[in-house]
Amino acid sequence: MRAVSSLLLLVALPAVLAVKTEDFKTCSQQAFCRRGRALSERAEKDPLWKSPYSVVASSVVIDSDHASFAAAVKSSLYPEIKFGLDVKVHEDGVVRVKMDEVDGLRKRYDEAASWALVKEPKINPNIKWTVGKQDIRASVGGADDVEIVVAFEPLKVTLFRNGKEQVVLNGLGLLHMEHFRTKDAPKEPEVGEDGTQVVLETPNPRAWFEGDEEDGYWEETWRSWTDSKPKGPESLSLDISFPNHGHVYGIPQHATRLSLPTTAGENSYYDEPYRLWNSDVFEYLADSTMSLYGSIPVLYAHNAESTVGIFNAISSDTYIDVAHPDTKSSFTHWVSESGILDVFILPGPTPADIFKQFGNLVGNPALPAHWSLGYHQCRWNYVSSEDVRSVQKRFDEEDIPVDVFWLDIEYAEDHKYFIWDKKTFPDPVEMTNDVSANARKMVVIVDPHLKRVTSYPVYKEAVELDVLSKTKDNNEYEGWCWSGSSAWVDFFNPKSWDWWKGLFKTTQSKNGKYAWTDSTSDVHIWNDMNEPSIFNGPEISMPRDNIHYGGWEHRDVHNINGMLFSNQTWQALKARTDPPQRPFVLTRSFYAGSQRFGAMWTGDNLGTWEHMAVGIKMVLANNLAGFSFSGSDVGGFFGNPDPEMLARWYQAGIFSPFFRAHAHIDTKRREPYLLDEPYKSIVKDAIRLRYNMLPVWYTAFREASTTGLPVIRPHFVVFPQDESAFAIDDQFFIGSSGLLVKPVTEKGATKASVYLPGNQPWYDYFTHRIHAGASKGRTVDVVAELHQIPLFIRGGSIIATKERPRRSSPLMKFDPYTLRVALDQDQSAQGELYVDDGVTFSHEKGQFVWRSLKAQKQGETIKLSSHDLASTNLAVAVDGAALTKYNPSNNFAKTIESVRIEEIVILGLASKPSRVIAGKEQLEWDFYPGVAASAKEDGAPSQLFIKNPVSSISQDWEISIDL
Repeated sequence: MRAVSSLLLLVALPAVLAVKTEDFKTCSQQAFCRRGRALSERAEKDPLWKSPYSVVASSVVIDSDHASFAAAVKSSLYPEIKFGLDVKVHEDGVVRVKMDEVDGLRKRYDEAASWALVKEPKINPNIKWTVGKQDIRASVGGADDVEIVVAFEPLKVTLFRNGKEQVVLNGLGLLHMEHFRTKDAPKEPEVGEDGTQVVLETPNPRAWFEGDEEDGYWEETWRSWTDSKPKGPESLSLDISFPNHGHVYGIPQHATRLSLPTTAGENSYYDEPYRLWNSDVFEYLADSTMSLYGSIPVLYAHNAESTVGIFNAISSDTYIDVAHPDTKSSFTHWVSESGILDVFILPGPTPADIFKQFGNLVGNPALPAHWSLGYHQCRWNYVSSEDVRSVQKRFDEEDIPVDVFWLDIEYAEDHKYFIWDKKTFPDPVEMTNDVSANARKMVVIVDPHLKRVTSYPVYKEAVELDVLSKTKDNNEYEGWCWSGSSAWVDFFNPKSWDWWKGLFKTTQSKNGKYAWTDSTSDVHIWNDMNEPSIFNGPEISMPRDNIHYGGWEHRDVHNINGMLFSNQTWQALKARTDPPQRPFVLTRSFYAGSQRFGAMWTGDNLGTWEHMAVGIKMVLANNLAGFSFSGSDVGGFFGNPDPEMLARWYQAGIFSPFFRAHAHIDTKRREPYLLDEPYKSIVKDAIRLRYNMLPVWYTAFREASTTGLPVIRPHFVVFPQDESAFAIDDQFFIGSSGLLVKPVTEKGATKASVYLPGNQPWYDYFTHRIHAGASKGRTVDVVAELHQIPLFIRGGSIIATKERPRRSSPLMKFDPYTLRVALDQDQSAQGELYVDDGVTFSHEKGQFVWRSLKAQKQGETIKLSSHDLASTNLAVAVDGAALTKYNPSNNFAKTIESVRIEEIVILGLASKPSRVIAGKEQLEWDFYPGVAASAKEDGAPSQLFIKNPVSSISQDWEISIDL
């Protein structure tokens, strides 16, 4: 949240009316990127180009574990400079390739991976390296068809599968680690006797590789700011190629298509590379390579045979060029301002394998509190306690469910976070209790800037503890943000961590430190502006030569900075209660690993159709990068969307993992209950549909938290061999449920074109109309009037929902379930249902219900059953770790043993049943004839409705449908 305010006027900053691209650097305005791109251009023009880096073969040392080796690397340009190479193969087949300068003048930043990795990966003890004259190689992960080969001269690392190149590092020879050097006095040109400059007959090989001039090595000025660059040049260039993969995905966050368009080569889609530099971009463009609020340097490449990927553990400013010389290959060039080479190669070969491998590295998404999957109502700002109460009252009067009310920056006195403005919020605890009386929560904002006044206890304690960020001269850094003159906590400093936790305690601390006693455990936190956003700083952020804990410059750690803020906030909320409850923390800035600690949103979007559409692609990209709990602000942060747009945005928003409406302070109020009919009812129906489907969402989040699979998935993840769908990014799947949604994001649309993959039938979720499958998939046009959402169930799926409307999700805990059984061509189907208390961490101790739902044809009978899944899947029951003991009749299961299934709807039966029984009891049912699942034509399917069939969802049951 950034915008014009009285504060900006006070500090004489210019008013911002739209995205000002001139506030942010392009590649050509940064010396390190100019140098990197110039290197690429020289290589492209020179047919004899060859990387100067090579492995010293005699130096290869294979570790005693046989899974790793180390070697010296030399550069023919700088033979006096030493480099070291380290290659490891992990237990799951991931290959880690590290290269760093050895015995250099300074130390390069090498801690990015340590912040991102959830733990140190285990090494594969079965790897056997074979050293030859020209390379060293090994089979990866015990798979004979996968081989890693490190060529000596020039240095090149290649992952092969079945003899085909999958991933290649330095295949184009663009590797360049700018070593640390001293700042020499400029050399005068050599002049001959006649006074003319002497031209050397032998070209300078360094000029051939690095260029003729020192471009921005020691100082760089941009607009009114000067970057002192005390360490000199230290950038890292690396080409990473996927010679047999035509699509690449990832590197969020950018507002662009899911399958990344080109930035280099002939007829490139963009002129600028993709940039990873966490930035506060006001009213960002809906189609751009500009860096936005977060950075996850992971990239996947896909073809019909395999999926591979890389995680490049770099945290400095990074530009990435993407090229597709043809439809079957992809090449990328990464140029980073600082850091070491630390690349993890993910061998796949399936999308599921890739997500598991990446999750093993950086962790899977946290299983969120169940209530946080409901509807969040926010704006900048609800202005008082009574305003909050009146909004809640209106939601209840209109019977619109909502789980969370939010407060933006104006709740805090003079924007001093943790301190309420008692003029407008005189009773914050009572207000929160009024909200929680309806089983709802509050979320309030806590930004990272601290107002620099000694009367503010949080700032005063940070000064006393010496945990504030420093300038290049080691003085307290002062910048401007919402609080006026502000300071920033340096969360790289371990001394800040316990202190930060103490601030969120709701009872007075024994040590006399400040605690937020005007709060309760029902208040959760929104961390905004944590890129960090600094109104008077370069690129609206912190100077790159500022100093963090350990002596590292801000340039080294910028993309990690915001992650540490939200991570520590999550830990603080977890620590404030005993036993701990699951925190909810929303962050704007993020890095790899942020998914372990909360949710994110796509920032300051506009209320336009284009932003609605690109928000879907951005959320999909974040899901691919491991950050599943993500969403875009419904309605757009800026502007006043008309009722049609708002209705369509809610219909799209209910299918985001994180579902929040938010609006700028200058916008008109647009709470759903303010809409005229029919728009109010359309939005109300959409929100209720989200609540009906909460069992689907929560089950999908359980899968994401244990396997790394995204909560929402593009086509290539679900149908990895369907080449015609690799670039589709305007429709997607929800978990493994079999649900496919195509949000409508065009004004005036009354129909939608939907691609239905696979040869199984697809059922309209609302009308149950069947669309016959096709071996190569098919595209169908469906009616999509304003009140209609194109939503389909794949044949072979079982969907569990709760159909009774309630005011908030916790009030649904004991409501019965409805099952939709969409039969496939073989008259079978399957699904899952996961339930726990949704609040505590007791699920980590086996307190949950996890059921397998199956329909199978056995002769002339279809058996519909439910069985416990955890007992046979202990290894993936909780956080990827086996439960030593699991009792299906655990204490939580007993608390919901009265929760029943009130209806089962079976679609696509081949014939009318003769009877439906559970054990010896005949069940009540109704049958409506229609098209069978195996039919080749579209039409209304047969429908079987079974009434009150199951008394407890937590126990095994079986129903026989005799045909």
